[in-house]
Amino acid sequence: MADIDVDQRLRDIQKEYLDFLDDDDDQGVYSQAVKDMINRKSCRMVVNINDLRRKSPLRCQSLLAASFEELVAFQRALKEFVAAADPTYSKEKEAFFIALEGSFGSRHVTPRTLVSSYLGNVVCVEGIVTKCSLVRPKVVRSVHYCPATTKTIERRYTDLTAYDAYPSSSVYPTKDEDGNLLETEFGLSVYKNHQTFSIQEMPEKAPAGQLPRTVDIIADNDLVDICKPGDRVQVVGMFRCLPSKKMGYTTGTFRTVLIANNIQLLSKEVSPQISVEDVKKCKKFSKQKDVFEILAHSLAPSIHGNEYIKKAILCLLLGGVEKVLPNGTRLRGDINVLLLGDPSVAKSQLLRYVLHTAPRAIPTTGRGSSGVGLTAAVTTDQETGDRRLEAGAMVLADRGVVCIDEFDKMSDIDRTAIHEVMEQGRVTIAKAGIQAKLNARCSVLAAANPVYGKYDQYKTPMENIGLQDSLLSRFDLLFIMLDKMDPESDREIADHVVRMHRYRKPGEMDGEPLPIHSAADFLATKDPDAEEEQEENTPIYEKFDALLHGSKAKMDKVVSMEFMRKYVHLAKAVKPTLTPEACERLSEEYTKLRAFDTQNSDIARTQPVTARSLETLIRLSTAHAKARMSNTVSLKDAQAAIDLVQFAYFKKVMEKEKKRRRHEDSSSDEDDDDDSHKKKKIAAKPDKPKLKPGEEGYDPYDFDDEGPESGSTQAETQPGTSGEHSESESQISEERLKEFRSILSKLFKERHAQSVPMNVLTDFFVEQNLKEPFTPEEINAA
Repeated sequence: MADIDVDQRLRDIQKEYLDFLDDDDDQGVYSQAVKDMINRKSCRMVVNINDLRRKSPLRCQSLLAASFEELVAFQRALKEFVAAADPTYSKEKEAFFIALEGSFGSRHVTPRTLVSSYLGNVVCVEGIVTKCSLVRPKVVRSVHYCPATTKTIERRYTDLTAYDAYPSSSVYPTKDEDGNLLETEFGLSVYKNHQTFSIQEMPEKAPAGQLPRTVDIIADNDLVDICKPGDRVQVVGMFRCLPSKKMGYTTGTFRTVLIANNIQLLSKEVSPQISVEDVKKCKKFSKQKDVFEILAHSLAPSIHGNEYIKKAILCLLLGGVEKVLPNGTRLRGDINVLLLGDPSVAKSQLLRYVLHTAPRAIPTTGRGSSGVGLTAAVTTDQETGDRRLEAGAMVLADRGVVCIDEFDKMSDIDRTAIHEVMEQGRVTIAKAGIQAKLNARCSVLAAANPVYGKYDQYKTPMENIGLQDSLLSRFDLLFIMLDKMDPESDREIADHVVRMHRYRKPGEMDGEPLPIHSAADFLATKDPDAEEEQEENTPIYEKFDALLHGSKAKMDKVVSMEFMRKYVHLAKAVKPTLTPEACERLSEEYTKLRAFDTQNSDIARTQPVTARSLETLIRLSTAHAKARMSNTVSLKDAQAAIDLVQFAYFKKVMEKEKKRRRHEDSSSDEDDDDDSHKKKKIAAKPDKPKLKPGEEGYDPYDFDDEGPESGSTQAETQPGTSGEHSESESQISEERLKEFRSILSKLFKERHAQSVPMNVLTDFFVEQNLKEPFTPEEINAA
C-alpha cells in the first residue's frame, strides 16, 4: 500500500513538472529549449531555478530539500515531453537529464561551509579543480545470452551515486538459475562515462592561517571532461554520503561526495569576448605610426624604464608564425625570453604582468618545480592502480605562456628536461610501459639571478650567466638587467615608486569595515546585463591620473589592460609573410653576427650565435608586423627586430658605454639606448669620435678592443681632459697597453671590485715582478 502511495505521489509530481515544461501558453521558453536539445542531439537541458520558483514555489522548495526524489520525477517528465515531441529520438537515448542553474540562496556554499545539514539537498559549490581521474565506462544495463536455453537476460545496475532510492546488486551475472553459463552481449549493453575530480577552496577565500578544504565531485555522462586541473568552477549537485566498509565493518564515519548536476567554468582560459565594436577599435588603433611603441610603453606601466625589455615581452605575447613543412618538420613560432639581473630590478613584476595579460599563462618557480612537474609525470591512479600520465605546467600551458621565476635555482637535470619543449614544442614520454607525445607549444618567460647573486661587471656575461649554451641558444632574447647607481635615474625611480604607493582608486575609502560575527562569503553571481555593458564599453586608453602616471607622462597615452588583451588576441591571428627586402636585411644581419662571433671572444655578447639566431630575427620581425596587423613583414619590421637583438646580445657593452658617457653628456639617456652605438672599448675611454648611423666609416659591429687603429687614436683628446693628459697617453706603446689591460683585469677579478685606489693599483703592479716594470708615468698614461 505504501509503495502505491509513493508511486502515485511521484506521478503527481511528474505531472506538475510536465506542466512546467509545456509552457507554450506562456513564453514558450522551455518548449523551445527541448526542441533545441533535440536538434543538438543532446540529453541534458538547463533549467533556471528562478523560473521554477516563480511558477511553482512548492516544487522549487521540494527540489532543493529532497533533491533525489524530485529530480527523478523531473527527468521522467522531461523524457515524456521529449517522447511526445520526437518519439524516435526518445528511444535512442537511455535517459534525459536536468541541469540546474540560478540563485540558490543559502545553498550557495564553499567547500569549507559545506556541512552535514546540506546532506540530500541541492547545493552550489565554487572552487579550484585540483585533480581529475580518467574517464571510464560504467555499466548501466547489461544483456546476457544463454546458449543452452537460447534466452536473453537483462539486468540494470544502480549504486549510491544514482538518483534512484534503492541501489541494485553489484554482482555481475555469469550463470542463470539453473547453472547455465551466460555470454555478455556487449553490443546490446549500455554504458555511461564516469569521472571523479576534486575541487579545493579558493585560496583568497580561505581564512588566514588555515589550509583550504576539498570536496570530491562525481560526474557522469556528458559532464565528464568539462574541466581540467587549475580551472575555477561552479558545480551544482546533490550532496550525499557514501558508507565505507573497512575489514567487513561499517563505521559511523561516512564519505561525502557531490553528485554533479551542472558544471560551469568561472575562469575558462579562452579568448576574451570580442564584439564588432572592439574589432573596429583595434583596426583603427593599428593604423597609428608608432603603435608598437605605444603598446610596449603600456606594458606594466607601474614599472619604470626597461623599454626594450617591454618590447621583447610584447613580441613574446604576439608570437611569430608556426610552420609545419610537408616533410613533417616544425618551425616554432613561440618566442622565449630570459631576464637575468641583479635583485630588485622588477623581473618578477614583469612576469606577474604577463600572467594577468596572456589568455593562458601558468606560473612556476625554479625551486618549487621539477623536470617532470614542468613536462609530464607517470602516476598511479588511486581508484584502479593503473599507471597514467599527468600533465605538467608546460603541457597545461599549450598555446600559452609559462612564467618560470628563480630559473637559476633549478638543478641542471630539471633544466635539461625542458630542452625539447622549448624547441620542438612537445613532450615525449617513454617510461612505465607508456609511450606518448604531448603538445607543449608554449612560450617561456624566465627570470634568473647571476651566478654570484649580483652581476659582476668585470667578468664576461657568459661567466655571470652560468647556463649551458644548449639552453641559452633556445632563448630568443636574453636581457641583462643591472642595478646601476646613478643619482638621476635613482631619483626618477624613487619618484615613480612613491607615486605608486600614494595612489588610491577613485571612490576607495580610508579603511574597510571589519566583519564582526559575519560568515558571509563573496561568491560568484551572474549579472548578464552588467557584463554585456562592460564588454561593449572597453576603453582604449586609461584615464590620466597624476599620481598613477606622473606629471611628465601627461602626453604619453597608456593602453588599458582590457583593450590590450583583446588587441593581442586579434593580432595573434594575423599571419604575416616575409618580403624579399626583409629577408635580405635579416640574412645580412645574421651573417654579420656570425662573423663577429667568430672573430671576437665572448667578452661582449650574452648568447651564442647559432642558426637559431636567424629564426629569432624572423620571429621578432613577424611579431612586430603582427603588432601593426600587417599581412607582410616590411623592412621596418626587420630593423626593429635587429634593434632588439643587438640590445639583447651586446647589453654589457652598452651598459659600460652608458656609464662612461654619463659624465660627458647628461642629456643623452635616450641616445645611449640606441642599438647602433656599440663600438666602444670595455675598460678604456672612447677611442674615436662617435659616428652616427649613415655616416661614412660607421660600423655597428666594430667591437674590436685591440684593433690596429687603436694605437693611432690614443693621442686624441677626450672632452673634458687636459692637453697634458693627452700628451702622456702618447708615451705608452700598444704592446705595453695590452699588457697593462690584462694585469688590470686580473686585479679586478681577484678583488671582485669595480674600482680600486691608486696606491693599491701601484702595489699590485710591483708584486707582479715584471721584467720591465711599469713606471708611474706609464700607469697614468694607461
